[in-house]
Amino acid sequence: MDIKMNKHTVVVFDLDDTLYNELDYLRSAYKSIAQFLEPMAWRPLYSKMFSLYRSNHNVFELLAQQYKIEIESLLNLYHNHQPEITLFDGVLEIFDAIKIKQGRIGIITDGRSKTQRAKLKSLKILKYIDKIIVSEEFGSEKPNILNFKAIESSVPGTDYFYIADNLKKDFIGPNALGWQCVALIDNGKNIHRESYKYMDAHNPLHFILDFKDLKII
Repeated sequence: MDIKMNKHTVVVFDLDDTLYNELDYLRSAYKSIAQFLEPMAWRPLYSKMFSLYRSNHNVFELLAQQYKIEIESLLNLYHNHQPEITLFDGVLEIFDAIKIKQGRIGIITDGRSKTQRAKLKSLKILKYIDKIIVSEEFGSEKPNILNFKAIESSVPGTDYFYIADNLKKDFIGPNALGWQCVALIDNGKNIHRESYKYMDAHNPLHFILDFKDLKII
């Protein structure tokens, strides 16, 4: 897919499962928690935690019982750790290409402010981004159209693109505003796995397999 770029073009990205796999954040958090609970032998606990998660068990409830720790404390460790996550292949190349053509970049993401901004810091992309909308800071979550209008107000342009992964909620707002919507297809590791239920109602205009399917012209 080609995106014609100039100084009036704004490309907005979702964060989780769009720029990196959210499952990697979970693994990073589990590792941090395991190291806190079992600093001398954290690997077996980490392995157990991830296996429990994959088996649909309540990991924090079981840890709270085993280690006599409050679930809230575990949640704080989860949300406040500094994540070890990596961008999908091709993301930086797309960001560089947008900036070379004087385009602008936005982020619209749902979640806690501290957590989402820690992710962006770990991914080392803050220098590229002209506007960040985090739901906790803004006061509403997708699919609220106001989150997308906030980008239009902050980063004026004539052509807006939104690249995201979750067909349940990601494309309702930008579709209503006439943005060109692009869905990144699940690579098999996405947290949200029920996109097929929403394909008829909330379809984006384009689908891509990965960022190598995008070309900035």
